[in-house]
Amino acid sequence: MIRFEPRENVPPLLRLGAPVAAAIAALALAALPIMAAGAPVLDAYALMAKGAFGSLFAFSELLARATPLVLTGLAAALAFRARLWNIGGEGQLYAGALAAVAVGSGALALPPLLMVPAVVVAGALAGGLLMLVPALLKVRLGADEVVTTLLLNFIVLLFVQMMLEGPMKDPMGMGWPQSEPMLEEATLPKLMARMRVHAGLLIALVAALVVHVLLKRTVWGFEIRAVGENQDAARHAGIPVTATFLRVALMSGALAGLAGVGEVAGLKGYLTADLSPGFGYAGIVVAMLAGLSPLGVVVAALFIAGVFVGADSMSRAIGVSNYLADLVVATSLIAVLVSGLFVRYRVRLVRRGQGGSAA
Repeated sequence: MIRFEPRENVPPLLRLGAPVAAAIAALALAALPIMAAGAPVLDAYALMAKGAFGSLFAFSELLARATPLVLTGLAAALAFRARLWNIGGEGQLYAGALAAVAVGSGALALPPLLMVPAVVVAGALAGGLLMLVPALLKVRLGADEVVTTLLLNFIVLLFVQMMLEGPMKDPMGMGWPQSEPMLEEATLPKLMARMRVHAGLLIALVAALVVHVLLKRTVWGFEIRAVGENQDAARHAGIPVTATFLRVALMSGALAGLAGVGEVAGLKGYLTADLSPGFGYAGIVVAMLAGLSPLGVVVAALFIAGVFVGADSMSRAIGVSNYLADLVVATSLIAVLVSGLFVRYRVRLVRRGQGGSAA
């Protein structure tokens, strides 16, 4: 008989090794469809690595793809630390992008030096205020935030489509449903000439450091962690649980909104309904793979971005579908959940009449 027993102390090596083992397991599972397609597995993964790291251009594409993943990963990680299950990163990303375009396309007559800060603040506020709605429903009415944040994704996307077909439609877009372009002074500067990586990467890295310091070194961070561990105990200790939830909701939504700002102000320059290929949902995988560590989110985002960018290159080289990247991301989430089980619990084999042995 198998019995799971909670671990009193988790070895640091086990805690750090679990996400790595999960990533390796995901790649191993993804090898099965590669073999089924008749492609050599080692060659496929070599081409994937080359497509992500084989040149300066490839690496810049990886960084550009990782930028929104870092921010949506931080949004999920911060909320999950407080046991506020934010599944609405996709909608908050679009809300941030919509607000950024509304400000950055010339709706406000601002001095050029203030355009980029105004765009960033507008996007962060839009994402934060959107997340505040399900948080208020949770603390006031007990509504399940998993359902409300998930459904808000679809509502926001429909609203974006309506705006792109109506008031915000570009009259020079030849009928395509897209917004008016961002003004040049409202766009984020590029970090490399003729490459797509932009200053949003710096915003994402600074955000990761700020969230890390917030959680580890501040009173607010202690309150967030305490509420996440045990709400009743935190409330008994005098921690304002409701205020903590609302504060986390604003910060989490703002981080996801910044991901939308980066996509429109740093990459495309305008908003379309297909702006995100699912960065908000992939951010949940990034957060889980990182073990909800803000600095770990950066590493996990680079891994997931490398899978996506490398899979595109591999697909063109050997004819394996680039949907393999989605498979790796999905299996990564499953693997990290399973590895988390073994981190929290010790497996003990028990025979009748014997004490059993632990693994």
